[in-house]
Amino acid sequence: MSHRVLIYSRFPKAMMVRIGQRFELMDAAGKPPHEMFTTEQLAGITAMITAGGTPLGADMMDRMPKLGAIVCYGTGYDGVDLAAAAQRKIAVGHSPGANASSVADIAMTLMLAATRRLLPADDYVRGGGWSSAKPSPMMRPQAGMRGRRIGVYGMGEIGRKIAARAAAFETEVGYFSRSRHDVPYQYLPSLEALADWCSVLMIAVRAGADTHHAVDAGILKRLGEDGCVVNISRGSVIDEQALVKALADNTIAGAGLDVFEQEPHAPDALTALPNVVLTPHIGGHTLESHTAMQDCVIANLEAFFAGKPLPYQVRGG
Repeated sequence: MSHRVLIYSRFPKAMMVRIGQRFELMDAAGKPPHEMFTTEQLAGITAMITAGGTPLGADMMDRMPKLGAIVCYGTGYDGVDLAAAAQRKIAVGHSPGANASSVADIAMTLMLAATRRLLPADDYVRGGGWSSAKPSPMMRPQAGMRGRRIGVYGMGEIGRKIAARAAAFETEVGYFSRSRHDVPYQYLPSLEALADWCSVLMIAVRAGADTHHAVDAGILKRLGEDGCVVNISRGSVIDEQALVKALADNTIAGAGLDVFEQEPHAPDALTALPNVVLTPHIGGHTLESHTAMQDCVIANLEAFFAGKPLPYQVRGG
C-alpha cells in the first residue's frame, strides 16, 4: 500500500501525475485541509507537499499531529514557519537549484524586454505606427547591453546563472549578498552601493524578514533615471508602491517583473504603465524545471518514508 501524502497548495493536476504514481495523494485543491478532510483523516497525515510561498504556520501543523515532513515543490520555502516546524520535529524539504536555469532565462528575457522596450515596439508595429511613420517617444534609441553594469542582488544558484548569462552580453557584472563568494564578479559591500554602481538591478535574493521591501524608494532613486529593476525572486522584496511611483515619475526607466506582492494579482497601477514588462510568475515554469522539481519532491518523500534524512532538506528545517 502506498503512503498517503497531503497536497496542501493548489497545483495543476499535470504536475502531480508522476508523484501520484508513487504515493496516494490527498488533494486539498488549495483549500484549508480541514474543510476537505475529516479530523481523523488529517490525524493520519505524516507528509505533505506545498508551494513554498503558501503560508503554512503552526496552527495548520497542529491539525496534523503526526506530520513529519513538509516538502516544498520548488526552491522557495518562505511561506513555511521553519521555527514552528523545528519545534515539532518536522523536516522541511525543497528543490534547490531545480529551476535555476529557467528562472535565470526569464530574468534575462525581462531585462532585454524592459531595456529595449519590446512591448511598446510590438504595439508600435501592430498599431500601425511604424507603417505610418508616426513619431513615438518610446521608440527613441536606448542603451544596449555592451558595457552596461548589471547588479545582481543575491548570489545563490539563480544569481550565479543570471550573472553568467549577463556577462555573455558583454556587460560588467557586480553583486551584493550576505557573504562574498568565489565568483569572477565585483563584490559591492551593500545593496545601496550596488544600486549606485549598476544600471540594471537583478533581484535574485531569497525572501525573508531581512529582505522584505529591501528595494525601496531610496534604492530605486539610487538606480537613477536610466536604471531598470528586474525581479524574479519574490514580490515582497520590492516596495511595490514605491516602484509604481518611481516608474510613473521616471525616477527609473523601467522594470521587468515575474513576481508580485499579492499574487496572482498585479496592481492596476503597474499594468497601466508602458515602461514595465509583466509575466505571471513563470520563471521556473518549463518542462525541464518541473521534471527536476518533481525528482526532488519524490526523492525527499521516498527518503522520509524510508526513515532517512531528506536529501534536499532546508537548513534549519
